[in-house]
Amino acid sequence: MKTVLVTGASRGIGRQIAVTLAEKGYTVIGTYNSTEKGLDIISKLHDIIYIKCNVADYSDVSALFAHIRDSFKNLDAVVNCAGVSWVGLLQDMSEEDIAKLVSVNLSGTIYICQQAADIMVKQHSGSIVNISSIWGNNGASCEAVYSATKGGINAFTKALAQELAPSGIRVNAVCPGVIKTDMLNCFSEQDLQSLADETPLGRLGTTQDVADMVEFVLSEKASFVTGQIITVDGGFAL
Repeated sequence: MKTVLVTGASRGIGRQIAVTLAEKGYTVIGTYNSTEKGLDIISKLHDIIYIKCNVADYSDVSALFAHIRDSFKNLDAVVNCAGVSWVGLLQDMSEEDIAKLVSVNLSGTIYICQQAADIMVKQHSGSIVNISSIWGNNGASCEAVYSATKGGINAFTKALAQELAPSGIRVNAVCPGVIKTDMLNCFSEQDLQSLADETPLGRLGTTQDVADMVEFVLSEKASFVTGQIITVDGGFAL
């Protein structure tokens, strides 16, 4: 049975990825930071092991991987889904707002990958999927720093894929488009309908759309796929 670590697995896309992979037979380790509501129920239904971890804290990440090394025989896959967003003008952001986006979205992904690589190189196998965003490819007005962190993840993914390929480790990124999650709560129903109308496939994406792509990229069917930035957006960015 394969073991996968999914960060940010308490809600939204991360939760759906964790549930989907558990249903596919993976042993799932899911991290959460602040959202604990309902995790006990999800854990019982899907046999997901939840561990509290702030991915922006290097010592927290180190402690998480110490536990993984002690408790699990191997780590076959990692999905970096922990992330935060901020919508508004750049000049309205505080120093703390900027630091939080960079530390959680970008630094957190790097910290997790560093620790995972240490395990996977010794195994000479593994697969990493970083959850990015279409805004990491194109940029988004009023989400400049968020876009920068996701663009950084894309560049990091390509570089790390080259670095780890000789050790039999694949690294890819999945870039969701407009997905129906709590991150869209700041938009009105009219705004959401406009976004759906702008999407060539005529609807907003679901967390399952993203989870299915992640499951595919982790699978043996994608064994010759690495260093790719894969968009799941219904054609929104075309």
